[in-house]
Amino acid sequence: MSLADQVLAVNDDLPIRTDKPVHSGKVRSVYWLTEEDSRRLIKEKGYDVAEDAPLAIMVISDRISAFDCIWRGEGNLRGVPGKGAALNAISNHWFQLFKDNCLADSHILDIPHPFVWIVQKAKPVMIEAICRQYITGSMWRAYEKGEREFCGITLPEGLKKDSKLDEMLITPSTKGILRGIPGVPEADDVNITRDNISDNFAAFNFSNAADIDGYEKLLKDGFSVISDALEAIDQTFVDTKFEFGYVTDSKGQEKLIYMDEVGTPDSSRIWDTKAYQEGKIVENSKEGFRQFLLNHFPDPDILLNKERMPEREALAADNELPLSALMDVSNTYIGIAEKITGRTIELSSNPKQEIIDILRAHYDLIVD
Repeated sequence: MSLADQVLAVNDDLPIRTDKPVHSGKVRSVYWLTEEDSRRLIKEKGYDVAEDAPLAIMVISDRISAFDCIWRGEGNLRGVPGKGAALNAISNHWFQLFKDNCLADSHILDIPHPFVWIVQKAKPVMIEAICRQYITGSMWRAYEKGEREFCGITLPEGLKKDSKLDEMLITPSTKGILRGIPGVPEADDVNITRDNISDNFAAFNFSNAADIDGYEKLLKDGFSVISDALEAIDQTFVDTKFEFGYVTDSKGQEKLIYMDEVGTPDSSRIWDTKAYQEGKIVENSKEGFRQFLLNHFPDPDILLNKERMPEREALAADNELPLSALMDVSNTYIGIAEKITGRTIELSSNPKQEIIDILRAHYDLIVD
């Protein structure tokens, strides 16, 4: 069996019963279930949600996205072996740890397969909630150019690249294009301040102003839980992105939950602690792949400059990356997932067929 067969590259063509278009993102595809199937599963499986809550099947892929493009490798390799299963396993582990620590629930109701979540529909908070414990990446690049204010926070002079900050910083940005908010440009992924959020909380989809404190507490507590657990396995939690939303439980209570994925190599930077203490950066996250791309192509500005997006898209479409580059990512993701969860990540020989078989036999969601 070829490596390409073990990779789930296309995940929006499964015969899952739905009456809405499949939403396919960079890595995940979402199949909204019919109202009838949602109600049936809530009753059959005893999910703690309102009886009329819309449910979806969320299927991860092995595609790799970096600099807002999807990349592929030689030998028709359209993803990274083991990546999807590793990401889901890590998120599942952290979501359970959050529950164990009484932080908050997630949007996940069920995990039928390592590539699949059954989720409830949430009202998303329109913020990419980014936490930073070290100065690196885009923040360092801006700091090096002389910027000292980030999201309303002023940084001191004299910081060194990759050094630990005095405190964890929350540097939020917009999720999607938000219109009509004073001082916030109408563009995706724009840095915002806490005042922007508190002055316009409804525009960011907060139900009330008091929930801003709640979201910040969940951010800090979630970061701390993951950071402590990583420290125990000699890994350093550098920075990460959280997303939040609202759902209603079976008693009709609205609650703020964690959404999307948490603490994964796609949404975070994770460094090897011992290497860092020796003055070296060993990435256990997608940052290593980003650095590979910046070094691989002769003009890295194409990857960093948003105004050169058409050139960047052409670069991703026209180039097959060396197999070794994608296998390095595979080894990194599987390695950190196994460290975090304490379990082996099994590569499936035919993930798509496995998903279909399970959703047919145990959930009755496949259209034959």
